[in-house]
Formats: sequence, structure tokens, C-alpha cells
Amino acid sequence: MRERPIADALREELYDWRRWAARAVVLLFAALSGLSVVALTWLGELALEVFYAMQTRAWWSPLLWTPACTAFVVWAVRRWCPSAAGSGIPQVLAALEPGLPPEERRRFVSLKLSLAKILGTAGSLVAGLSVGREGPSVQVAAGVMHHARRWLPDRTAINEHGLMVAGGAAGVAAAFNTPLGGVMFAIEELTRRPEHRSSGLLMAAIVLAGLMAVSVYGNNAYFGVMQVASLSWSLLLPGLLVVLLSGLLGGLFSRLLIRSLTGQGRDRFSRWRQRYPVRFAAGCGFAVALIGVASQGATLGSGYQPTRLLLEGQDTTSALYVPLRFIATWLSAWSGAPGGIFAPALAIGAGIGSDVAAWTGHPAATALIALGMVGFLAAATQTPITAFIIVMEMVDGHTMVLSLMACALLASGLSRLLGPSLYPQLADHMLGPRQQAHAPTAPGDTLSDTTLPADRQ
Repeated sequence: MRERPIADALREELYDWRRWAARAVVLLFAALSGLSVVALTWLGELALEVFYAMQTRAWWSPLLWTPACTAFVVWAVRRWCPSAAGSGIPQVLAALEPGLPPEERRRFVSLKLSLAKILGTAGSLVAGLSVGREGPSVQVAAGVMHHARRWLPDRTAINEHGLMVAGGAAGVAAAFNTPLGGVMFAIEELTRRPEHRSSGLLMAAIVLAGLMAVSVYGNNAYFGVMQVASLSWSLLLPGLLVVLLSGLLGGLFSRLLIRSLTGQGRDRFSRWRQRYPVRFAAGCGFAVALIGVASQGATLGSGYQPTRLLLEGQDTTSALYVPLRFIATWLSAWSGAPGGIFAPALAIGAGIGSDVAAWTGHPAATALIALGMVGFLAAATQTPITAFIIVMEMVDGHTMVLSLMACALLASGLSRLLGPSLYPQLADHMLGPRQQAHAPTAPGDTLSDTTLPADRQ
């Protein structure tokens, strides 16, 4: 094959205005998607400060405030933007389904949904629910990036699929200040069919979105930096116990969420949720508040503060922290309020590691906490590489790289024995009836035969 002269290649590169215009549009919207996640972060932190200030003044206030606020948020979301409920990652996966009509895709990602997701997630946090802002960041950033398609020139190699993948990954990158984590999330969860002609540009967009968050909040790890001493073989048995507990509990958590959020349960509470969703949300909010009061506030909110204290060696949690946070996070997700599970999952994993360190008396508590965080997050989401990178960014040095990677892979493997991956199952549930009615099934794709989502019942 004859190679083109260098001069011709340079001329094509420099004088193709459509290529440069597409690059400019993608990078501009990447910066905007990063700033949208910064806005979500700022508003979420402000919401948590308001809630904690109220709780400090009156310990009993969550018993009234949390159910009322949760009911209002769920009512408002169902009234105006039903697809803004829940995590946001399943919505992006649903929007990425091949053959989905444009009008259906806009039900899952759009600028309107991004704004609604920011406000709804802030409402869930000000209510004191055990939710995070990382999953919502994926839907927010994907909606902003998806809007870039209107400004791209004709005959560009970049399509909606690539923009949404880049946006979703940019959400993770900006939320955790880990551009590499965003890239791996795109590869591991959002797509397995990278677009070769534009992948370099889209990777640059992911990094740029992450840099927007770094420019505002600084180059700091999400939970701070963990100082881990050199490891020894004495950590093997406690570490294996952490892997076992985090893998089994994470798999159980994922299975519980799938059954709850897809309406597979036939119990009284599932029927109540379908018939009276706002009342059910209020009941979930009251249960979360009751658990929070019983735990002296440790299970209320995203779990950032208790996890930060655990990593600093200040264990203020009770022996029941892990099961109480587990239940509070499940109920918060089941309520239908906007919010993700990444931060609460990391908090549960940190509690598992701290408990194992206390049971075994092992001095390397920080190392076990790090293993618990990566293990439970990997098991709950079945994205081991993403979980490994997110937690690895918090560890000072490379002492635990292999240990964290092994823990993530083993815990995720245990989770798969208990059930399928969480986000694809929820995405299939959202798509099932719509996809069967509007678009043909691509070869190799399978869609679950489930009931209509709660917003359509």
C-alpha cells in the first residue's frame, strides 16, 4: 500500500475546517460537562451542610424533615422529569442502546434532565438520604455532552453514542477527580465498542472534564489520601475475610436493588410502592431517619464524613454501622429519589474493613479499610477496574496496587455468583417495553421481559 506524502497529510489535517470545528465543539462541551458536575458537587455539599446544621440543632428533626422532603422530591421528579429518578447510570446505558429512536433517547439524557438531576440530587441530600452524587454526575455530564450533537458540522465522525460515552465517563472523572477512572468506566461499563476514529478526541474530552473539577477543587482525592505502611503476610487472612464479606454483601446489595427497583418483588411493600409511590417514599424517608437517629447520625447523608474519619483513624461508628448503612442505602434507592450508590458503597466497604481490623486486632486498619472500600464497590457495581482505580487514587504510593486489584476482581467474582450486574439490569428494565415496541433487537443483544417502570404505572 502506497503511503501518502507528509505534505498531503498535513494539508488535509490543517485545512479540514469540519474536523477542527468538531474538535472545538466537543472540547467546549466537555468543559461545560465538567462545570456541570462542579455545580452538582457544590450544590450537593451545600445541601448536606444545611441538613447537618438542622440535625445538630435538633436531633429529632430528621424524623419529620426527611420523610416530608423525600416525598416532595419524589413527587416533583415523577411530576416533571420521571427519568431523573434513581442513579442516572442505567439511564445513560439505556440511551446508548443501538437503534433507540431519538425521541426515546431524549427521555434518558438531555439538558432538561441534567438540570433536573442536579436539583433532585441536591433535594435528596438535603433530605439526609443515604445517596451519593457520583451516579447522577454520569447522567448530568452525558446530557450536556449529548447536546453537543446539535452544534457539530455535517459528515463528522463523532456521533451521539460517542458523545454520551464521553459525557458519562467525564461525570465519573469530575466527581472523583480521577480522569483515568472515567476512562476505565467508559470502557468497562458504558461501551465495549470504542469508536476508533474519534476515541482519542473523546478521551481528551474526558480528561478535560476532570481537569475542570481539579481547577475548582484542587488535585485532591475524594476521601483524602490514605497512608498505608508496608504490608506483610499477616494481612493475608484478614484481607481474605474482607474480600469474602465485601463480595457477598455487595452481591446481596446488588441483587436486592435489582429486585426492588424492577418490581420483581411480590410483597406488600412492592405493591404499595407501585400504587402509592409518594407515600412509599415518605415511608422510606421515615425509616432512613429512624435508622439515622439510632446510629446518632452516622448513616444519614452520603457517608463522606464517617468514611473520612475512619481513614484518619478516628472510628466513631458503632458495631452496627455496616448493616444500618446497608439498609439505609437500600431504602434511599428504593424510595425513587434521585441519587447514586457510589459514595454510600464506599462508606459500607470502609465499615467492613474497620470491623475486620477490630475483630482480628490487626494494626494495619487503613489497609483493610481500603480493601473493604474497593471490594464492596466492585461487588455492588461489578465494575472491578473502575473501583480499583478510584480507591487506588486515594492511596499514597503503590504499596497496595496488587492487593487492591486482586480484592476488586475476587469480590466482583463473588458478586456474579449471586446475580447479574446491577446497572445493565436496570437499563434493560427501563428499555424492555419501549425497545420491543420501537426498535429491533441487535444481534447478540438481549432485553429483559419486565413490567413497566414505576413512572409509567
